[in-house]
Amino acid sequence: MKLKSAKFNIPEKKISIAEAKNNFSEYISRVAYMDENIIITKRGKPIAGLVSCKDFEKLKAIKKSSSLKDIVGKWKNFEEIEGFVQESFNTRIKDKGRNVSF
Repeated sequence: MKLKSAKFNIPEKKISIAEAKNNFSEYISRVAYMDENIIITKRGKPIAGLVSCKDFEKLKAIKKSSSLKDIVGKWKNFEEIEGFVQESFNTRIKDKGRNVSF
């Protein structure tokens, strides 16, 4: 699953593993208190990221509810919507279509 930090409007910074090791405390503080995302790179390629616990929980929630079946029933007034869907389904089953000549 690919998520862009722009979706959360959070600044993003890329740093090398060496930079992360040398200033780990600073980067943890920036992630925790300044709402930054830190991308850690190895030879210029992204390999890991530091995100706040708040953003991590958001990512877990998105991943957890990635399918429609996971959110069915969580809408306000779902029973009313469910009734409309069932009524439409029943009407569709009874419909025999129309005669069309080719």
